[in-house]
Amino acid sequence: MASFGARTNEISSNHVEIPMHENGVEPKANERIDEESNIDYSQRAQWLRAAVLGANDGLVSVASLMMGIGAVKEDISAMLLAGFAGLVAGACSMAIGEFVSVYTQYDIEKAQIKREREGSNNNNNSIGVDKEDNKAQKENLPNPFQAALASALAFSVGALVPLLAAVFIRNHKIRLGVVVASVSLALLVFGGVGAVLGKTPIKRSCLRVLIGGWMAMAITFGLTKLIGSADL
Repeated sequence: MASFGARTNEISSNHVEIPMHENGVEPKANERIDEESNIDYSQRAQWLRAAVLGANDGLVSVASLMMGIGAVKEDISAMLLAGFAGLVAGACSMAIGEFVSVYTQYDIEKAQIKREREGSNNNNNSIGVDKEDNKAQKENLPNPFQAALASALAFSVGALVPLLAAVFIRNHKIRLGVVVASVSLALLVFGGVGAVLGKTPIKRSCLRVLIGGWMAMAITFGLTKLIGSADL
């Protein structure tokens, strides 16, 4: 009887331990960790590229344009008009360029789907699967209109920074300094946001964007000042 009781206790203990390992909390936590570690950040590349590049382009190009005008004219009206013209022209250019680029990608992917559909086996067992695959592929196709709108809006957001920084400052030299300071801060923010969303080194991204913006503004200011002083 004692041996039978011991065996019974061993069996019951085994039955208690097995479900605890199989259905415990640890596997679920590990599954969540695996799902987070398996996130494909390259899927963010399309909209992230359009947003970050659009905002940076708007910021740097309009700020450089305003700095160039400010190098030869102290009138605030000329500086703001140049910045506003750069905002409108740049937003339109970004939208059209992104639309054409993404529409080309759309045509290529659509043609590839058509070739794969024609080359697939059309037997009874694969018809349902092919329909589901084609539906998923169509849903994943890029949208040219969304890309164009996103690029135009992102460019406009970036371009508004130097315009808003300069609009209330009458002193010429202070206005130029405030534009440079506000643009530098915005460049750091855009670089940091892009690095966080893309899971890339933040410091390197911020420095790269900041130095590039400084170079663009300095070159535009210097060349415009040189040409303006030469009375060409």
